Amino acid sequence: MPLKGLQVVELAGLAPAPFCGMLLADFGASVIRVDRTTAGRGEELDCLGNGKKSIAIDLKSPKGVEVFRKLCSRSDVLIEPFRKGIMEKLGLGPIDLLKENPKLIYARLTGFGQFGKYSSMAGHDINYVSISGLLSLFGRSGERPIPPTNLAADFGGGGLMCAFGIILALLERARSGKGQIIDASMVDGTAYLGSWLYRSQHLGIWGNPRGNNLLDTGMHFYEVYETKDGKFMAVGALEPQFYDILMNGLGISEDEVPQFGDTAKAKKVFTEKFKSKTQEEWCKIFNVSDACVTPVLSLEEAVKDPHNSERSSFVKFADDPARKVPGPAPILSRTPGISKACERSPRAGEHTREILSSLNYSQEHIRQFIEEEVVKTLDHQSKL
Repeated sequence: MPLKGLQVVELAGLAPAPFCGMLLADFGASVIRVDRTTAGRGEELDCLGNGKKSIAIDLKSPKGVEVFRKLCSRSDVLIEPFRKGIMEKLGLGPIDLLKENPKLIYARLTGFGQFGKYSSMAGHDINYVSISGLLSLFGRSGERPIPPTNLAADFGGGGLMCAFGIILALLERARSGKGQIIDASMVDGTAYLGSWLYRSQHLGIWGNPRGNNLLDTGMHFYEVYETKDGKFMAVGALEPQFYDILMNGLGISEDEVPQFGDTAKAKKVFTEKFKSKTQEEWCKIFNVSDACVTPVLSLEEAVKDPHNSERSSFVKFADDPARKVPGPAPILSRTPGISKACERSPRAGEHTREILSSLNYSQEHIRQFIEEEVVKTLDHQSKL
């Protein structure tokens, strides 16, 4: 795998940082998650930890800081998700760690970044998307903006952009031999993810209020319609040649519903038409055609879809064998990723002894750390 041999330290967090670590792990990196010694709901909610190892360290303890520094001195990458200034207070800021390991890639993944008016402020995905400007574009006509769950900032503009920055820094390090600091702001990343939306405002496909444009449900041929059985079909027949095929499948004359005519009337006609058949019936009509019509699949249905099955797009999930989850993408011809989802998630502190031993701590040292609660192990926690 392309990242085989890469050693990554991931400070425990939720959503963006674990996703960033997951991306690196799926393509071959060895990822150690540093959990708190007082593990709580955060660790339980991390559903992206499969295949990683866990060490639980008290970073408020001087000896815990010593262990963490030693771990980072032997690693290639640190993924740090805390608010600005927290790591510096612990004596674990980039200046400290890069002094001991000049090749370290220190990735700081935060909502608002390391500087700027909001850099010390708390926030969540919805806040980052709103400040990026993109939230103003999402939603139907006459309604409030609708946040796209926490997909855009946490995962697209956050974890994915941070992983991209890490790969860039590693590529540059191969030439210079030097590490560097990555300031991955989810506001910046989300805005950058929306570059086309920003740059296309002059093209004529925008210019109307939210929900009245070409690609935001403003047109009848780029919309979602309910079927007879309460399911949905997605329609994206933008080009005239695709619109022709769509109309043939629907059995509607283009004279009756021209592509660019009375949109309100066209939506009414399409709504009634799609409700006349079930989703399965429409799938048979538009099967592998260029009408740009596809079923809106549930998560369970997507796993079973013939196309996705043929590409092995989903893999078994060790944490719940009855489920499947997305596999690594994109597919590399020689060194493809191998999903860690088939390996279970670590429990907080599960690999503490193993990791400390790899750092050349003696068994006596490890015993003292455990007794002094500098670190936690599963067997120690079970006695509490």
